[in-house]
Amino acid sequence: MGITDDASRLATLHVDGTAYAVTRARRADVPALVALLADDELGREREHADPEPYLRAFARIDRSPDHLLVAVRSPQDEVVATVHLTMLPGLSRGATLRLQVEAVRVASAVRHLGLGTQLLEWVTGYARSHGAGMVQLTTDRSRAGARRVYERLGYVASHDGMKLHLG
Repeated sequence: MGITDDASRLATLHVDGTAYAVTRARRADVPALVALLADDELGREREHADPEPYLRAFARIDRSPDHLLVAVRSPQDEVVATVHLTMLPGLSRGATLRLQVEAVRVASAVRHLGLGTQLLEWVTGYARSHGAGMVQLTTDRSRAGARRVYERLGYVASHDGMKLHLG
């Protein structure tokens, strides 16, 4: 099934005269998704060439109904952006369902066209349509440009995030 089949699309984003297909990522997309993750200073340090851990992670993500790994495709079927969405049910805030947004990446060749902004606006609509009362994300402090985009879209740096690396 190609991306031109409307049934395979979650949405179409129109940016600068080009239609990009928002689709559920496929196993065959994993190398392109990892390349997007590695396409900056931070990613080059974190990602590696061994495909097996990524394929195992993809299989786990793909079989969970609470996860959606997105591949945004150009008209040439090239993966040019990604985002990983996770629905988080919880008891706090009146049992508010949250949508956790992770690994937002846009290929360097199409950055600054507005594709990331449109993708995040689609994410907000996805959250609402799936009953989420909150969208939350974290961003590395060194990603000043990403932070400006998030703030322009209404995200507020209301909490300090903390991590404990176990590996």
